[in-house]
Amino acid sequence: MKEAIIEAEKSLKEGGIPIGSVLVIDGKIVGRGHNKRVQKGSSILHAEMDCLENAGRLTAEEYQKATIYSTLSPCDMCSGAILLYKIPKLVIGENKTFKGPEEHLKKRGIELIHLDNAKCLELMNEFIQEKPDLWNEDIGELA
Repeated sequence: MKEAIIEAEKSLKEGGIPIGSVLVIDGKIVGRGHNKRVQKGSSILHAEMDCLENAGRLTAEEYQKATIYSTLSPCDMCSGAILLYKIPKLVIGENKTFKGPEEHLKKRGIELIHLDNAKCLELMNEFIQEKPDLWNEDIGELA
């Protein structure tokens, strides 16, 4: 999670939303990313999507041995990618500021580990307080 937090802090420094993610296979980080919707003017570059993109093409076997770490509970879009590639384990930094479809992921066989990480929570609380309109845009909510 330490590396995912580094990614989240990188996004914040770039003027983006402080969410980070890493993909790990056999104890090695094979992909890392952070939310780049603001930086790239993207509609889909959430941290998990950026992480998967940066990991490049992987085989089904590799995905099925992977663990994805995210500083925030993944949204429907990112959860869909986790399900599509059958990534079996998701480690979540925090889910108090936003909770994605975690029950659906569990029902589909994904192992969820909640860390309730204080730094992840602090990053999001401060960001949401400072930029509520941008946060609502990121999660598809009306302001």
